[in-house]
Amino acid sequence: MSKIIGAALPNLPWEEKPEGYTMPVWRYSGNPIIGRNGNKVSNSVFNSAVVPFENGFAGVFRCDSRSISMDIFVGRSKDGIHWEIEDTPIQFEGADGEILNRQYRYDPRVCFLEDRYYITWCNGYHGPTIGVAYTFDFKKFAQLENAFLPCNRNGVLFPRKINGMYMMMSRPSDNGHTPFGDIFVSQSPDMEFWGKHRHMMSPIPGDTSAWQCTKVGPGPVPIETDEGWLMIYHGVITTCNGFVYRMGVALLDKEEPWKVLYRSKDYILAPYELYECVGDVPNVVFPCAALADADTGRIAIYYGCADTVTGIAFTTADELLHYLKEHHIS
Repeated sequence: MSKIIGAALPNLPWEEKPEGYTMPVWRYSGNPIIGRNGNKVSNSVFNSAVVPFENGFAGVFRCDSRSISMDIFVGRSKDGIHWEIEDTPIQFEGADGEILNRQYRYDPRVCFLEDRYYITWCNGYHGPTIGVAYTFDFKKFAQLENAFLPCNRNGVLFPRKINGMYMMMSRPSDNGHTPFGDIFVSQSPDMEFWGKHRHMMSPIPGDTSAWQCTKVGPGPVPIETDEGWLMIYHGVITTCNGFVYRMGVALLDKEEPWKVLYRSKDYILAPYELYECVGDVPNVVFPCAALADADTGRIAIYYGCADTVTGIAFTTADELLHYLKEHHIS
């Protein structure tokens, strides 16, 4: 049995795998858990991140407004399924007013690291880059320097230092819809200056694993196991109807996480359900958060559906690793 390295989470939201279901990840029967009208101003709520907090859960949610402006908002929940999202976006504080200028904010991740919760997101600063901030209480947020130059998306921290360095995955991009994309790992001694950039993963050309042939990007904060880092990611194919986003999984080396030990040849979740296929951007499942219980190995994945609503799906470390080893790229 694979072991998750981390804390017990007995109140992790959970639903058993349906009888006869053969895929390693299964959807919550009550999806979507957050609809378009997640707060008073939203047109859509998706691509958001949650963590255990106090006796329940807290998170940072992407809520596009009815003017289709993009910003991030605090949400809270007692059970991880029913959410109350604030009606005003996060107001960041920071030492440099230049960094606080808002163009847009979207696709956040939240990572508990050492003694605080770090938020990373796609931050508009003369193009998309990675914004970084931290909070202790989900009330006051201190914004740090942007991690990288534009253009970049999908900044995802590792939940502990590795060999004395903070590490973050990202996907360098262009200023538009990015019809390409590789994942890199960058290192920092202080969460401000990022370097030692290492290539992790590229799209797969041709028919070998076509669902991820256009671009790939990191999803939730990686989950540490006794075999390595479990990294859930999104892969994209360009079809005659545009981009289609699916989920995959990889196992990364614990000490050099840019080294991929296993990578899924087959996807683990694809847009099948109506709420994943029909919306503002059709045919998208986009993972941004995963809760893990070290005692049971259970994992709950939060994902955006068709860039419109939020769903949750379930798996276990054993399910993912078994599937990965049976269906990996040689």
